[in-house]
Amino acid sequence: MSQLEDMRLFVTVLECKSFTAAAEQSGLSKQFVSRRLMQLEARLGVRLINRSTRRLDVTPLGQAYYESAKKILREVEDAEQAISQQRATPRGALRLSAPMSFGTLYLSTLLPGFLERYPEISIELDLSDRRVDMLDEGYDMAVRIGVLADSSLVARPLGASDMVTCCSPSYLNRKGTPQEPADLAQHECLLYGHSKSVEWVYRNQGQPERINVRGRYRVNNGELIGDAAVAGLGVALLPTFIVGRHLESGALVRILDDFRPPPLTIYALYPQHRQVSLLIRVFSNYLHETLSQTRF
Repeated sequence: MSQLEDMRLFVTVLECKSFTAAAEQSGLSKQFVSRRLMQLEARLGVRLINRSTRRLDVTPLGQAYYESAKKILREVEDAEQAISQQRATPRGALRLSAPMSFGTLYLSTLLPGFLERYPEISIELDLSDRRVDMLDEGYDMAVRIGVLADSSLVARPLGASDMVTCCSPSYLNRKGTPQEPADLAQHECLLYGHSKSVEWVYRNQGQPERINVRGRYRVNNGELIGDAAVAGLGVALLPTFIVGRHLESGALVRILDDFRPPPLTIYALYPQHRQVSLLIRVFSNYLHETLSQTRF
């Protein structure tokens, strides 16, 4: 068995969390798997896994080897796919990060169609509003919305969503309607994220106008902010893909429509070295194809 296969076997053991499950998945005996990992540890001169009768605990060095092995195995897969572009059916595993609200509202309906189209591809989807480190954490692609930080990642635009300032009719009855962005200083605003200061940007006669807003409710999830706005807790600035249904039902109403914020662009991000990957290309093409036809 080659060093690469030992590496693949070690990754499988950690992900299955047992020698027995890894052996079954690999079509090998448990004794063979255990022996190969012991030989791998002997060759490296370190202990990768602490074994007990009940569980496997990866050592710090084992965790570092696992992360490196995952990257190497992905690069090998990319190289094989780059050589085999003529293959009619792409295959492989894709680890994807996406924002919570966008994932539940859109990816939940898009991904089944992709998996049906490409039966030899598997997807591991991680929904979080946290900005993951794609390279260090082993993600193949991330869907991100809004202004991107400068990086070495490739960013492919997939679509855009308008932003809308809104609140409930009951809030307007209590607090009155702001006539311009500066009036928001007198209002309770619902804040996204955990920054100490929150700034909302509007377009005033073609020029950006930045407004510092304050409020008692802060959360890093857009749907929860939308729910709070429906409950009458304050003014929200959210993309239409989150609040569109509330606007249509009348649970929320638009305000400050003459000072609309810039729209949010939706991107697919992936490392530059993954551009050659057939898996990355077919998935980003699928997202572009489906999302470009979506009304946000």
